[in-house]
Amino acid sequence: MRIISKKALRDFYTRYPESEIPLQKWYMVTKKARWTCFSDIKKSFNSVDSVGNKRYVFNVKGNDFRLVVIIQFTTQTVLIRFVGTHEQYDKIKDITKI
Repeated sequence: MRIISKKALRDFYTRYPESEIPLQKWYMVTKKARWTCFSDIKKSFNSVDSVGNKRYVFNVKGNDFRLVVIIQFTTQTVLIRFVGTHEQYDKIKDITKI
């Protein structure tokens, strides 16, 4: 998968150092993946949820952090839309519009 943009992850784990290792692991697994559907993602990350509008939410570090991405299976592209704490995620009004 092609991931856009790793900078969002780096910016986040600079502020929250305890998220660095789990986010780097997510990045490496995702970069090597060739997902074609949601069930493929579930095989890599059991805690992922599909929330509609091509958006997927990953629990990071035992649900301390959340990662929201848009996945385009046909182009093998992952667009990072949100990286935050669980508390920050809970403040999102409509996840399908971020």
